[in-house]
Amino acid sequence: MATIVEFQSVAGFILDDPIAGVLNNPTYTLDGIVWSDITDKIIDVTIGRGKSRDLDRTSSGLLTVALNNEERTFDPTYTAGPFYGKIVPRRKIRVTTDGVRQFTGVIDDWNFAYEPVGPSRAEIIATDDFTLLARQLVTAGTATPQATGARVNAVLDMVNVDWPAGARDISAGDSILGDDVFDGNALEYLQKVDTSEQGNMFIAKNGDFVFKSRTDATPKSDSLVTLADDGTGVHYSRVSVNYGTELLKNTAVVSSAAGTATAQDERSRFTYGISSEEIDTLVDSVAQLENLADLIVSKYADPEYRLENVVLNLDTMPSGDKATVLGLELGDVVLVKFTPNDIGNQLTRYGEIITISHSVEKSRHDISIGLASVDWTFLVLDDPVFGTMGTNHLAF
Repeated sequence: MATIVEFQSVAGFILDDPIAGVLNNPTYTLDGIVWSDITDKIIDVTIGRGKSRDLDRTSSGLLTVALNNEERTFDPTYTAGPFYGKIVPRRKIRVTTDGVRQFTGVIDDWNFAYEPVGPSRAEIIATDDFTLLARQLVTAGTATPQATGARVNAVLDMVNVDWPAGARDISAGDSILGDDVFDGNALEYLQKVDTSEQGNMFIAKNGDFVFKSRTDATPKSDSLVTLADDGTGVHYSRVSVNYGTELLKNTAVVSSAAGTATAQDERSRFTYGISSEEIDTLVDSVAQLENLADLIVSKYADPEYRLENVVLNLDTMPSGDKATVLGLELGDVVLVKFTPNDIGNQLTRYGEIITISHSVEKSRHDISIGLASVDWTFLVLDDPVFGTMGTNHLAF
């Protein structure tokens, strides 16, 4: 298995230069952009993307790469180094495993540790472009009523943001947003749009901005991946289960400029005590506020038994299973089969991927998948799993 780390630098074509002025030169290109492969210097790589709980906002993805720097390869002051002049922050970086992209982001920091009689290391700290959006301000102006997807595109189109049109995967959206004055941080504003939708928003592995409506984010079984301990699916190393009240919400108060709506589940309040969630949105009607409040209470009124985490070791998998696991993305749904301690009946649980983490060393590559329960979800007509009547799958 090959995990490749490359960072981007500027090394443009120089007319009449005997080295940098040679046409078709792979190092000094006409567009000035070069990807440098630093895989041979890797000590370890860690990647973390997603969120820890279903109700949380997705965080900026984080990449850490530890590198052997014994020969001052990555020393920005060493003029004889192969990357002299290229070791600077704010350059793009990407990680690929077996030809499948696993992270795309921008270098925030180069850190260096030197020991007189010990190893010397360089460390790259990088984040995905949520961090870039957090540094940008929306362009001042007003918004007219529009669907959430249109509002997302309007922000990404702003001069202050200027997100590439070809690097977007934007749903139309189910919520209609009201008049608004654009103000403040671009990421915070987009997160408020996502809260108003109750969908899914994140930066994909390839760097695309993804916004899924709550309809499009509803799980479907047509591309379901099975993880199993009995040979009927992709083998995993460990599964962790959480059964608790961290997501218990039996009272929801949802507000916007249109007003406020409150939903309660009296059975849950009596059984477990009152647990409230307050949400500020941009939706343009009380009817939508009521729908969102009902959605929160319906989804989170009971304690959750969920498969919190599944760890998979890629080194022990057949090539087909590796490709399947490497292809997983935030928002995908998996079926997990497990029999605790090989006692009793096998348990099966569906989970939506909300976290993907990698731990890569020279001799081992583990992927950890964090899951949210899909015991409650919308009814998907004609779906053999999520279209079954008499379950917690409600029509939308």
